[in-house]
Amino acid sequence: MKLEDEIQQKEFASEHHKALVNILFTAYHFQSIMTEKLKPYDITRQQYNVLRILRGQHPKPVSVNTVRERMLDKLSDASRIIDRLVAKKLVSRTVSTRDRRAVDINICQSGLDLLDSMAQAILEAEAGCHQLTEKELQQLNHFLDTIRI
Repeated sequence: MKLEDEIQQKEFASEHHKALVNILFTAYHFQSIMTEKLKPYDITRQQYNVLRILRGQHPKPVSVNTVRERMLDKLSDASRIIDRLVAKKLVSRTVSTRDRRAVDINICQSGLDLLDSMAQAILEAEAGCHQLTEKELQQLNHFLDTIRI
């Protein structure tokens, strides 16, 4: 459906403005889908993002700062998200052997198992992109990368 129909707006100040609104609207659309897909697992989008970051580094531990730098939502409080994941026994936090002032974060086996069990739900969340060809997806990714430069 066209953006104008979705938000019931006939005109935009410019194509730049329309593109920005379209990107924001589409981002919110996918965020809503992800939130719904993650709900049965009692995991937020931010917690899912942290688990994926930790899985990518596994078995190597990472610092809270590394997690914070790699998070999609830079405004999220990484420390509190990690606290919640520790409470759920999905990640562990230990004093760093390299620097006793630092803390190492590692994903637990239960966190890895949870990510594995969520794989189908995540594939379903990605279904919104399935009507695009591989070439169109590459172009979309290129345009989005260019916008952020």
